[in-house]
Amino acid sequence: MPFLKSVALAALIGLTSTVSALAEGPSKVVTVVTSPEPQTQLMAMVLTMQAAQQGAEAHILLCGPAGDLGLRDAPAGATAGQPPKDMSPQGLMKAIQANTGATVEVCAIYLPGRGEDASVLLEGVGVAKPEEMAAKLMAPEARVLSF
Repeated sequence: MPFLKSVALAALIGLTSTVSALAEGPSKVVTVVTSPEPQTQLMAMVLTMQAAQQGAEAHILLCGPAGDLGLRDAPAGATAGQPPKDMSPQGLMKAIQANTGATVEVCAIYLPGRGEDASVLLEGVGVAKPEEMAAKLMAPEARVLSF
């Protein structure tokens, strides 16, 4: 009988740990932004900031038109303030990076598609490596947000 109690206790501890881990939710958030719309880009940043403030490790991947958020000389849509707080998508992205340590990268094919190199990117914005990005997207502790 003591053996069965030990097994039951071990199972209960394991189950409690699993339930606790599931209740905490994903510990990482990967935000993939492709939309050309400044309001959608800004909302992606708002939700990423909220996730980071709630303890998630944040990674932002900018692809297609949204890659422009990572440019030093970004178009007006990326830098113009949006209501209700007059914050721009690029401005909030930079704040997320500075205040939470989030990683920001453009898709691997973004710069070659523009005929440019990494010198056109904001300081701290990198170029994603497909194998590393795939691992981030597939990580069991990650939640993927796509805009």
